[in-house]
Amino acid sequence: MNQHQVGLAAEALAATLFAWCDFDVSVQYGANQPEYDLVVVQGDRMLKVSVKGSQDGAWGLTQNYKKDRTYHEAADVWLAKHKEMTVLCLVQFKGVDLIKGELPRSYLATPAEVVQRLKDSRNGLGETILKENHIWKSGKAVGVHDKIPDEWKFSRARVEELLNRMNKN
Repeated sequence: MNQHQVGLAAEALAATLFAWCDFDVSVQYGANQPEYDLVVVQGDRMLKVSVKGSQDGAWGLTQNYKKDRTYHEAADVWLAKHKEMTVLCLVQFKGVDLIKGELPRSYLATPAEVVQRLKDSRNGLGETILKENHIWKSGKAVGVHDKIPDEWKFSRARVEELLNRMNKN
């Protein structure tokens, strides 16, 4: 798939998963979207969802903020650009075999959780790219295993947890 197709497929899958979990989903379309792609609502609770698709096992998130900054500083600048009520839905197509009926892997995380994972990457050295499951083979982090936490896997329980956390008022 090209980059546009990855983004479109990821957004469609995310909308489907949220709807499948009995949530109302509004999808934004157009060139000038704010920081989120979907709005997920259940009763008076809502989440804004930024969908990120990938087919290479990782999501580049903070590299645009890295110039003249450390990895940790770049992550902090990226985090400051996100508002309350926003979560990320990370969709991974790498290694998915549609012929066998496999679905892309999906994860949900707050921007703060993503930033902490980026800062912890490479044994605390930091990274701009969130890796789904990677063992460093060279450099200062040789042998370090960076992996998305299992708790981030998309599930009804994870959506409920995030809705409850973000809608405490």
